[in-house]
Amino acid sequence: MPDADPRGHDPSPLDPAALEAAVRAALTSVIDPEIRKPITELDMVDRVVAGDDGRVEVGIRLTIVGCPASDRIERDVRQAAETVAGAGRAVVELSVMTPEQRAALTERLRGGRARTNPFGPGTLTKVLAVTSGKGGVGKSTITANLAVALAARGLAVGLVDADVHGFSIPGLLGLVDDAGLAARPTRVDEMILPPVAHGVKVISIGMFVEPSEAGGRASSTAVAWRGPMLHRTLSQFLTDVYFGDLDVLLVDLPPGTGDIAISLGQLLPNAEVVVVTTPQPAAADVAERSGVVARQTGQRIVGVIENMAGFLQPGGEVLELFGAGGGRLVAERLSSGQSEPVPLLASVPLSMALRQGGDAGVPVVIAAPDDPAARAIEAAAAQLAALPRDLAGRRLDVSLR
Repeated sequence: MPDADPRGHDPSPLDPAALEAAVRAALTSVIDPEIRKPITELDMVDRVVAGDDGRVEVGIRLTIVGCPASDRIERDVRQAAETVAGAGRAVVELSVMTPEQRAALTERLRGGRARTNPFGPGTLTKVLAVTSGKGGVGKSTITANLAVALAARGLAVGLVDADVHGFSIPGLLGLVDDAGLAARPTRVDEMILPPVAHGVKVISIGMFVEPSEAGGRASSTAVAWRGPMLHRTLSQFLTDVYFGDLDVLLVDLPPGTGDIAISLGQLLPNAEVVVVTTPQPAAADVAERSGVVARQTGQRIVGVIENMAGFLQPGGEVLELFGAGGGRLVAERLSSGQSEPVPLLASVPLSMALRQGGDAGVPVVIAAPDDPAARAIEAAAAQLAALPRDLAGRRLDVSLR
């Protein structure tokens, strides 16, 4: 007689063949936490063998040796199998894919295409490049919060930290340890699987740097590269990193109008640009230049976000520490060069919660959604999510029958 299920469920009365089929069906619910696809679609299920006693053995092929998600995959597979066989009746054995199996997997994920930029001409992913004329305006903080807010709306979101010299996205999204070392991507042959934070797939040069020889934090390591290396890095992020099917890809650009901004126009010609500025007129003047360069490289400006717009005091008064009107001024000036006006998407007030969320790696849009800054960023994300996709000149893979 089969052992009783400790959780009180009756053991499965299925014959071995039916039990194996039922377990395989249950495994379709197990998602690889890095690739974000069912393990059954990734050819990770090596075998499912059921015995006459109602017990089942499941063999799982991991993508690489030392897979960082192995414990989670093993746990999820066991839980899925036990929903059919009963608690304590499933054994999970882990192995590793052969080089040929890994090669087949990477080819399948790339859709049989060679290493190409999936976000180039013809992409259906909305690409949003976030830029600013000068540093210190909170561009990366705004980008990180926008990404998380868009993901919270149910969109598939990726984020490329293209601010190579001043990378901060890993810290803002909580992808660093106490030593300042950013989470490492997993490599499957030549394909890079980006870490995921708050539902956003993230890649940054900060995930590849090591602590300085002087014993400093990894996050303080300087990257001193010139134009060709910067272009190559951005290109590799777009071609070698497997983001999967994305609704939105955000790119956090470095401040100014240098090499990366020019490379963006070449690599992501369909990108739409969001300009971040502060209320200060001097900052607005510089921010306008970054928008002009974006337009010169063929991109369309879809909005301006004004950060540090004021500090709401307990009495209800707003203290405008950095002046007022800079965001609206930038939007008006940039509107003159387009057929459609450039909107001011949001004025984000100075906020302790916004700063604390960045320090803690938990963006304010999820840490304190009722904070005025969070509400302003959420309003901007809603407008960006509602933007129609420009399909002009793009090939649609639709067949008429």
